[in-house]
Amino acid sequence: MMLYPAMNKLTANVPNRYLLVNVVARRARQIAQQAEDAGEKLTEKPVTLSIQEVADGKISVSAADVVIREEKPGEDESEIN
Repeated sequence: MMLYPAMNKLTANVPNRYLLVNVVARRARQIAQQAEDAGEKLTEKPVTLSIQEVADGKISVSAADVVIREEKPGEDESEIN
């Protein structure tokens, strides 16, 4: 059972629970692949990191588009699809 973050905080950025599952799974695969490509060891599971990104508002869904907001040092927020 997931206690944190609360479901209402997650559904504020992704309005549909079923879509939330797909968005989190997709982002978790991206995180895992990026870590593998960089040869990094993750301290948290990719799904946990993905859920936290949704809760923090770094990932949101508008219509059929998934927008990932990624902050890079020295740059403004950029959108990555």
